[in-house]
Amino acid sequence: MKREPVFMLGKETMEKIAADHGSPLLVVSLDQIEENYKFLKEHLPRVRIYYAMKANPYVRILERMIELGSSFDVASVGEISLLKSLGVDGEKMVYANPIKMPSGFRSCKEAGVFKMTFDNASEVDKIAKEFPGATVLLRMRIENSTAHVDLNKKFGASVEEALPLLLKAKEAGLDMAGIALHVGSQTMQADPYLSALDDATQIFKIAKENNIDLRILDIGGGFPIPEPRVKFNLQEILGQINARLDEDFPNTEIWAEPGRFICGTAVNLITSVIGVTTRNGEPWYFLDDGLYGTFSGVLFDQWDFKIISFKEGEQEKAVFAGPSCDSLDVMFRGKTTVKLDVGDLLLVPSCGAYTSASATTFNGFEKTEMIVWEDIKAKYSEEEISAVS
Repeated sequence: MKREPVFMLGKETMEKIAADHGSPLLVVSLDQIEENYKFLKEHLPRVRIYYAMKANPYVRILERMIELGSSFDVASVGEISLLKSLGVDGEKMVYANPIKMPSGFRSCKEAGVFKMTFDNASEVDKIAKEFPGATVLLRMRIENSTAHVDLNKKFGASVEEALPLLLKAKEAGLDMAGIALHVGSQTMQADPYLSALDDATQIFKIAKENNIDLRILDIGGGFPIPEPRVKFNLQEILGQINARLDEDFPNTEIWAEPGRFICGTAVNLITSVIGVTTRNGEPWYFLDDGLYGTFSGVLFDQWDFKIISFKEGEQEKAVFAGPSCDSLDVMFRGKTTVKLDVGDLLLVPSCGAYTSASATTFNGFEKTEMIVWEDIKAKYSEEEISAVS
């Protein structure tokens, strides 16, 4: 399967949608969600995918993932409850938060979620008390300084800590089933994955020598999506990972927890300029969506969103700010753009991950509405998909 381009609306389609639905507006392509899922399944054929729904828990996305047969990575009562309301069986969830709340255990019992992760001794005691016999995976810490977001600064046990924790979990009566890894977000080379698999191989060997037969390896997420000025060969990365899995873990059940990769490229934001001014010789553009809304990914995910105006003209550096009355609500400084005017529409592609999911209603602004492209595309004649360079 050839990698499909990023979902991106054309200028005329964007304008027509904005005329009908207003701005700001998020447009999600469920077909792109499916394409991304199938791409991973093709290139990592042995992997059972647990969608990390924290990236984007929009119900229509979840429903498409359910249709595709996906499992789910959950971290809270809210996520478990939402999936349960959609008919997802607890067997299709892994409680992948290494530090769990008492309410989370209660929700797991109610929903039948018996698989979970841990990375320290106190968590073993909690799981054994609250959920005797649970199937557990030890979350390992992986060094990867190139990661866009390094999750290993907060979670994970070292290789040296692994055996005592494995033994403790087994002695506590838990089903010590495997280990979980996460190399960090937007990993654009295979090397961090291969290094992590080296550690995994070592731990599996040590475990076997101590009469612990591990049977599950969770390789986490971190698969990259296109972003400005960044080049990578995803098929090659996945090919190297898959080859190593076949070589070193031929009889092991393999899981993965992609989030950004599934939803990141499937959503466009349509936003408009609501204010223009000049300060210290630099143009400022105020948008109807901001840092407390869809652009929350700037703050929480350190993401540099691409802003497309479809206008031609001389490029200049400008400041882009949001609509709230908070001085923090500034998304970009020194971002290159053509001259903009009040009322101009802007398109922001690849804004499906860690955007609407972390948006707030601060200052009384509502969260940006999301609509599904496949529900409305018959109304618009322009070709809907473009490639983002």
